[in-house]
Amino acid sequence: MREECVIPPAGHWSGTVPQGHRLRIIDLEGGQGVDFLCYNADQHAERYHAPNTLKAALTLKLGAGHTLYSDEARPIFSITGDTVGGHDTIGGCCSQHSNQLLYGVENCTGCRENFLAALAPYGMDRRDIVPNINFFCNVPVDTERTLEQTVFVPGHSVAGDYVELEAKMNALAVISNCPQVNNPCNGGNPTAIRIVISS
Repeated sequence: MREECVIPPAGHWSGTVPQGHRLRIIDLEGGQGVDFLCYNADQHAERYHAPNTLKAALTLKLGAGHTLYSDEARPIFSITGDTVGGHDTIGGCCSQHSNQLLYGVENCTGCRENFLAALAPYGMDRRDIVPNINFFCNVPVDTERTLEQTVFVPGHSVAGDYVELEAKMNALAVISNCPQVNNPCNGGNPTAIRIVISS
């Protein structure tokens, strides 16, 4: 089995990754942020849980060898390949409301709106959106535990960098190819990504 598609800038995707299969997310041009959520495909009430994941990883920054745990403390995905490392777990997803709050910009939609559109075919809504992972994104925390004024700073990914996840259960993966232009996470120029699902 092999399925692949290109997600355009500001686009979204959702789909089931069968247990044992792999999902590769490729940053085609470099410097692009990818917001990610995941759920038990057979029981959507079980979903990614940041606290369980971070407590098991013993770090705020995820990379190869880490596991994404559910709210039932079961593995949903493991990170089996990663050419960047240090993926953000605390910045959350941008949204029309947060863009207005943080940057004073009105009517500028974001990843939250993409998540809502991607979840709708499964009968899911805003109650199903939880704190997400931001692949290829950089949110530095200094020794005083403070954040940059923009929260996000430019990422380190270059063209062709990827993260690969292995499904530990039948997993529903949800991706927003971040449209953000109000902070440096996409370098002010959102670009396309490619996803590949393989057995």
